Amino acid sequence: MAQQVADYVLQRLREWGVHRVYGYPGDGINGMLGAFDRAKGDPEFIQTRHEEMAAFMACGHAKFTGEVGVCAATSGPGAIHLLNGLYDAKLDHQPVVAVVGQQKRLAQGTHYQQEVGLEQLFSDVSEFCQIVMHPGQMRHVLDRAFKTALTTRSVATVIIPEDIQESEAQPSPPKTHGSVYSSVGWSQPRVLPNKEELRKAADILNEGRKVAILIGQGAANAEAEVVEVAELLGAGVAKALLGREVVPDDLPFVTGPIGLLGSKASDDMIMNCDTLFMIGSSFPYAEWLPDEGQCKGVEIDIDGRMIGIRYPMDAHLVGDSKETLRELIPLLQRKEDRSWREQIEENIRTWNTVLEKRAAQTFDGKINPQAVAHQVSSMLPDGAILTADSGSATNWWARHIKLRKGMQASLSGTLATMGPGVPYAIAARFAYPDRPVIAFVGDGAFQMNGMNEMITVKRYAERMAGSPPLIFCVLNNQDLNQVTWEQRAMGGDPKYEGSQYLPDFPYAEYAELAGLRGIRCDDPKKVTSSWEEALAADRPVVLEFVVDNEIAPIPPHIMKEQGKKAAKAAVRDPERTGIATRGFRQKLTEVYENLPGRKHD
Repeated sequence: MAQQVADYVLQRLREWGVHRVYGYPGDGINGMLGAFDRAKGDPEFIQTRHEEMAAFMACGHAKFTGEVGVCAATSGPGAIHLLNGLYDAKLDHQPVVAVVGQQKRLAQGTHYQQEVGLEQLFSDVSEFCQIVMHPGQMRHVLDRAFKTALTTRSVATVIIPEDIQESEAQPSPPKTHGSVYSSVGWSQPRVLPNKEELRKAADILNEGRKVAILIGQGAANAEAEVVEVAELLGAGVAKALLGREVVPDDLPFVTGPIGLLGSKASDDMIMNCDTLFMIGSSFPYAEWLPDEGQCKGVEIDIDGRMIGIRYPMDAHLVGDSKETLRELIPLLQRKEDRSWREQIEENIRTWNTVLEKRAAQTFDGKINPQAVAHQVSSMLPDGAILTADSGSATNWWARHIKLRKGMQASLSGTLATMGPGVPYAIAARFAYPDRPVIAFVGDGAFQMNGMNEMITVKRYAERMAGSPPLIFCVLNNQDLNQVTWEQRAMGGDPKYEGSQYLPDFPYAEYAELAGLRGIRCDDPKKVTSSWEEALAADRPVVLEFVVDNEIAPIPPHIMKEQGKKAAKAAVRDPERTGIATRGFRQKLTEVYENLPGRKHD
């Protein structure tokens, strides 16, 4: 029997190093499904509960491995379902290839069932999008999809009509006019700025007395270089959320996260610096960056389209972060005056004390959500992979979890969509079965789609079980909490129960029903022991904490306008008494720790 196009697609995926494709079946990819069966697990088809989850898993695979993530979906509705996960990959600059089905060529243009204009649909999310109209196209279309995804660190989409999938393959098309011959292969380029711009950047950094460094995921492979530069310049290092894993949090000059859910140490450094050095970050929030004209700026970004568009920069270093820093380091002078660094380190110690005291507070016998993250931080196994979803839980994950060297962590950064916390964790488990994986998810995101993926965990139970642990930590507060606080601080409105209340649900019991381990904790005194139980479990765990929903994610500094709106909202808020009590005591810890004469070891 001659090889079909679908079989050739999987052969080519193997040649590109792909051994796992996330997807959901449908008759629009029947030919592909038959080929997966014949491929006998290489590449393996991983059946998710929903195509959106497949795209999130492909994105998660790319984030944690650096490889291209691949997802597949049927025509029409299945293809449409991929979009949110693909936009997550696009906006966070991750290489993902989507393979989608389409109606037979004969039916196209007839308003046929499940016929959707897929090229138009995927045109915005994809850097490359092509429908295969001849078997001889398949080779170069697939090769170009991978080369584009890797080069642009974005999404490429390959659309294959049903009849093409089942046609006889043409791995080497006839050598006629119009035929092209492509190859598997790609290499990371060495991208460097010009020497004049490097010299200009070095002069600015050498002249600065108070240098602040802000890193993002673009600095992912430059840990040693970032640390060396920080030491030379006597600078502190703040981290955008996608740059969490670049440098470990136990370094004394790492100030932690920045922005609304950032640390006071980061905020103090950024607001008082005279030189801002951004490395591989597109952190967009102007209110958390220095005032225009306050300081000079140097930026490294591999994408010239993105450089100097967050803060006015004086030196624009278009290049790879690691390679550029290597060229820059010999031009830098070690600062002998370390008073700026000493102040940064003191602020970090103060902030860590504030976090500890805030996490220790309890109100009305309820679990403080900060304690859930704070208490597990020191218990995390080496090499852990951590994921987070979007919501108030992200605040505690960002502030209280301290990453050590060798750990990885990610979430939906730029899209900030709900839903990826669980599928990211599942993809991490498939990619690294020998590493601990822990997801932090709010009950809103878990109800939205995370619960369904517990069935996927059950489906592949033999691959998910055993040591090291796989834990889905769910913060149950019966509230879409982040939006509730945004309503108060940004809209000046009280909590609207009609949109914000979530029905209570026994998440731990649900896990047991699915054959997983379910642990439920509603006692502040049992937070640590619950984590110990989960970390020692012999199967995947849903660890449910019933937490207080009235503890505000207090920003490092409160904007005047937001303060006014929050006060206005509080007058009519159904939870105003609890909010006032908790907010006062939480803020008091910061005031006390910053009193003159306080020392922090």
